[in-house]
Parts: sequence; C-alpha cells; structure tokens
Amino acid sequence: MQRFFPIFDWAPGYGRQALASDLLAAVIVTIMLIPQSLAYALLAGLPAEVGLYASIAPLVIYAVFGTSRSLAVGPVAVVSLMTAAAIAPLAAQGTPEYLGAAIALAVLSGLMLLAMGLLRLGFIANFLSHPVISGFITASALLIAAGQIPTLLGVSATGQTIPSLLASLGGAMGQVNPWTLGLSLLALLLLWSARTRLAGVLARSSVAPGLAKVLVRAAPVLAVALSILAARMFDLEAKGVALVGAIPTGLPLPALPPFDPALWQAIVLPAAMIALVGYVESVSVAQTLAAKRRQRIDPDQELVALGLSNIGAGVSGGYPVTGGFARSVVNFDAGAETPAAGAFTALGMALATLMLTPVLAHLPKATLAATIVVAVLGLVDMRALGRTWKISRADAVAGSVTLAATLLAGVEPGIATGVALSLLLHLWRTSRPHFAVIGQVPGTEHFRNVARHHVVTVPEVLSLRVDEALYFPNARWLEDTVMAHIAADPRIRAVVLNCVAVNDVDSSAVESLEAINARLGDAGVTLHLAEVKGPVMDRLRHTSLLAELTGGVHLTQFDAMLCLAPEVAQGTRALPRGETARR
Repeated sequence: MQRFFPIFDWAPGYGRQALASDLLAAVIVTIMLIPQSLAYALLAGLPAEVGLYASIAPLVIYAVFGTSRSLAVGPVAVVSLMTAAAIAPLAAQGTPEYLGAAIALAVLSGLMLLAMGLLRLGFIANFLSHPVISGFITASALLIAAGQIPTLLGVSATGQTIPSLLASLGGAMGQVNPWTLGLSLLALLLLWSARTRLAGVLARSSVAPGLAKVLVRAAPVLAVALSILAARMFDLEAKGVALVGAIPTGLPLPALPPFDPALWQAIVLPAAMIALVGYVESVSVAQTLAAKRRQRIDPDQELVALGLSNIGAGVSGGYPVTGGFARSVVNFDAGAETPAAGAFTALGMALATLMLTPVLAHLPKATLAATIVVAVLGLVDMRALGRTWKISRADAVAGSVTLAATLLAGVEPGIATGVALSLLLHLWRTSRPHFAVIGQVPGTEHFRNVARHHVVTVPEVLSLRVDEALYFPNARWLEDTVMAHIAADPRIRAVVLNCVAVNDVDSSAVESLEAINARLGDAGVTLHLAEVKGPVMDRLRHTSLLAELTGGVHLTQFDAMLCLAPEVAQGTRALPRGETARR
C-alpha cells in the first residue's frame, strides 16, 4: 500500500508539529499561488479562473500519491506556454472549444504520465540532457516575457516566435495605452524591487527571517491589491486598461473532457511533449529538495502522481500542471514537512475561488503580465552556455541550437529539436566510445593509458581498453579500431581486449567480436579477453565466441600478460620507469 499510496508512509505519524508547519507553509504558498495561477491561465490563453481550478484538485491528489514532501503542483509558466502553443491552432481563444482542448490536453498528458509510471519508464526522461533542458527553459522564458509585452503596452499583438511577435508589435506601437503602460511600469518596479532588494532591506531592519520571507513572497499579492484599488479609484477600465473581468464564483463541477477523435489525434504529440518536459522539471525540483533533508523520491511513483494530478486537473476544469520550482522552494523554505501542506494549499485556493473572485474581476491584466515577466526572467540563464562550452562543446552546441529553435520556430519545434539532439548526442558518443591502448605501470599489476602514464608495453601484444558498453552503434567501430591497429603494426601477434568498463553486450557486438576473432585468426593474431564482468560473460556463454576464441579469457589484465609475456610482466619491478620492454 505504501508503494502505490505514499500517504501511508507519513500519515500514521502525523502530529501537531507537522500540522503547524504545514499550515504555515500552506498560507505562504497560497498567497503566492493566487496571482500566479491567474497569470499563468492568461498566459495559456484561458480564463483566469481556470488557473484557480488547476491549483485545487492536483494538489490534493499529489498529497495522496506523491513521494516528495515539498513539491507543490500546479500551473507553471513553461507548461502554460506549451499549452497555448498546442491548442491555439485548434480553436479561438475564449471559446468553449479552446477550453475543451486544454482540458483534453491535461487528461491525455496525465494518461501518458500514468502509463509511463505503471510501466516504470521514468528513465526515459534521462534522454533529455541538462544543456538541452536549460536551453529550452531559457528560450521559453524569453518567449513568455516577450509575449507579455503587448499586454504591458495595452496593444493587440500575437506571435508564437520572436520574429512573428516583433513583426506584430511593430504594427501596433502606435496604439500604446499610456495608462496601461504606466501601470505596467509601476507593477514591474514594485515586483522587481521586492524580488531583488526587499529581503536585504528587511534584514537590515532586524525583521525576523521567517517574516521577511513571507513579506517578500507576498509582494505579488500587494501588487494585485494596489492595482485593483487603482482600477477602482481611477476607473481605469474606462481609460482602456484591460481588466480580468467577471470570474465565476464557486468551485468547478467534475466533468469529462470532450471525446473528439480528431482533437485527441491533434494533441497527441503536444501532450507527450508537455508530459516529458513537465516530468523532467518536476522530478528535478523534487530530487533537489529531497536531498537537502536526506529524503528520497521514487521517480516512477512521481510519474503516477503527476499523471493522476493532470487527470484531476482536467476533470476539474483545469489544464496541464506540474511541480513548480518557485512555489516548491517557497513551500520548502516555509517549513512544509509533508505533502499535507499541498492539501491545505488546495483548501486555501478553494476558499479564494469562493470568496475573492468578485474582487479579482477588477484586476488589470497588465499587473498579471508584470507578475509573469518578473517570475520567468529568473529562469533565464544565458551563462549556462558558457559554462557548458568549457566542459563539452557538443553539449553547448545542442543547448544553443535548442534555444535558437525555440525562439525562432516555436515551443514544439524547439523541444522536438532538443529531444532529437539529446538522442543523437547519446548515439554519437556511444558509437565512438573512448578507448585506450594500455600498458603495465612498473612495479605494480595495474594497467593504464599509454598516452597518460609511464608504462611498460610489449610490441607483440596490443592491449585495448574500451570504456563503453558494446552494442549495435559501436560494433562496427570496434572492428575498424582493432584492425586499424593491426594494419599499422605488423609486429602484433596478440590482442587483449580489456573489458573492465564493458557493462553490456548485445547480439551485434557479439557478431563483431566473432568477426574480429576470425579476421585476426586469418592474420595469425590471437584474440584474448580480460576482466570480463559476470553479466557480460553470461551473455557470451550463450554464443559460439568462447568456443572459437583463438586466445583465452583471463581474470585480470595482469594474468593475460603473464600468459603472453611472462618474463616482461614479472620483471617490470626491475625496469626503469617509462621504459618500453621488448622481447
């Protein structure tokens, strides 16, 4: 029961201290989540109340099925942008069809996540490299921020890419609303100052750290309250400032998504992308926070929890959700001890939906746009490309291409490019694995790379170490590498393939080993295997390779050298360091 319902892991020992900590964290997260939910719903092209709906049921469901004690599930910026990009071509914003498509997208992505979790396919997310994810998130944040410029200016302009958005903005600059622009600048100044300077000011004022965190996180609520007050006092709606408008009061009734085969077929790929990106973001945050408290999460169970949370979001009138970085960190810092904090947050969001919607109707959309801009600019990390370049140029190129593709072609082509690049990089690296010609370190039984260490070698024996599993992408490479060394040095009479780093072999690799054995035999060269791991040996025993092997299988590289060049292997202690032995 604990495996499928992690709530039974922490609920039996739930006490007053945990209750107090979770309630405090819930209050803080709720204060932060109300403006964020409204803003992200508008970012997705949906009515503001949909963001509130998406912040209720998923939190309760995750509290039952999730394994992270601190993760806060709900609408996030990147998934909101992906939702808008997925359903904008299918229906017009503001129509029931648009909302139905968003609900179907949540349910379908949830079903995909649930299926992956039940099949224990959490490892699939590992094929998205960190530089690719970093490039995609940075580009998405820039797209999101740029997409809010029309709302900040009070003009009508659209675009799914930077070029199309700039072109649309260029034709609308003559329609800027000065009241909207002024309100936007004030909101941006307030939010940015609170984000960058308020914590320091409060610390110098001897404000308690806990209270200081609450005040910093409450800045968006203050911006919302002041904007609503200004809208009422100065009648900003009459001056052309766009407001959120009437929001239905009450909780949503459970309903099934539209079952239109054409619609579901159109959103299959976007749903898969949203599921993959959402899971990667969520599990990364969950693992980071769990490590700080020496806790652990189950990635496969997280798939189940996120899948059910998305299904719950769709059934309750919401749209795709995932674990948010900012709100999860706030939840963690506020002292949340169990997922019950999320359930209490859901209660707070439900009360806000019941009681605050008449007031939120007077909220200027420009304030929500400013909230989005300040929130997502924290996701932009252009320096990551420079750091990655110093480590791996191939990774840096992959991240840069993903970033450029997202900015220039859109969200779906960008993430598709990132996925393709991650897979291609993996295949490219494993198709040409690192290998080394190795020799014996004088005075020891250790063998190291001849290019990095002073070692003893024997001209008639070629010792190769392959640092990768052998499978179909690198099987032909192994043949070519061995035969190239044989052709380059006619003195070689034996080849020792050191398999200390080979964790697996497939049928293609076995066929290549058989071909190498045969070709070396025709050339009068014997093939030997050394330090073969148990699972690999189990595979080889089911083949004809061991029976046909022209050489032998040795427990260690030193044993192989004792067999092939005993006088050299035993005499290395008397050789000067760096000298090459010759028989």
